[in-house]
Amino acid sequence: MDFALILFVLSIVSGVLWCYDVFKARKLRPKGTPDPWWVEYGASFFPVILPIFMLRSFWIEPFRIPSGSMIPTLLVGDFILVNKYAYGVRLPVLNKKVIAVGDPQRGDVMVFRYPHDTTQDYIKRVIGLPGDKVEYINKRLSINGEVMAVHAEGDYLIPQTFDVFQKLEEDLGNGRKHMMLNNRDAQPFVPEQMVVPHAYSGNCNYSGVGVTCTVPPGHYFVMGDNRDQSADSRVWGFVPDENIVGRAFFVWFHADRILPPSGVNFGRIGSFH
Repeated sequence: MDFALILFVLSIVSGVLWCYDVFKARKLRPKGTPDPWWVEYGASFFPVILPIFMLRSFWIEPFRIPSGSMIPTLLVGDFILVNKYAYGVRLPVLNKKVIAVGDPQRGDVMVFRYPHDTTQDYIKRVIGLPGDKVEYINKRLSINGEVMAVHAEGDYLIPQTFDVFQKLEEDLGNGRKHMMLNNRDAQPFVPEQMVVPHAYSGNCNYSGVGVTCTVPPGHYFVMGDNRDQSADSRVWGFVPDENIVGRAFFVWFHADRILPPSGVNFGRIGSFH
């Protein structure tokens, strides 16, 4: 169920009850009469619910990382904060942009609604902007004909599976560098097993060595940092602007599991960059 919609409905209902009590019902009650139950359990929540709704809808929203597609940048169990104001002010529930503030930039880690099921929130790194030609061939990334530089950083042990992948630093050509993983044993691409048809499938060419796509206007090409274990724009297509939620910027907590307490990793706090 959409938590934003729930908060919106609760804000409206509690706000109506609060206004009715303040401007009418309270004046009609005899002095010393206790508040009725609908005031105590309804209108009294309004001053609490409204700030939460406004904060979550227009500025900061928390998310939990459920999968390993963004390892090593984000781990399963990271609790992150997402700046919803960074990419413009959007109407709650409708997610329609009403005030333009900024656009996603190459290298941003972005939360968005999955294009094939908008009830699901995904998180990936922005690789291609509108109009860009993105190529990922034999596990090397090129943007607009320029091969993005990579630098080997040794091996990386996946915490949950104990798989060992190659760790690389990738430079997206705009001063934005990040770490990514490469599974040496994985095939570059298996189009017949992976590709999900989408509205702009014609913008992409698929083969056994990779994918080449031209990003359509108003859309973005995104990829996970765990390149061989991420279903992303290579598989299901582009992210439309109306699906954008915000830019991830901070890890505020980490727990692989809540119980036992050993699942909590305080060293992850603030590690996102």
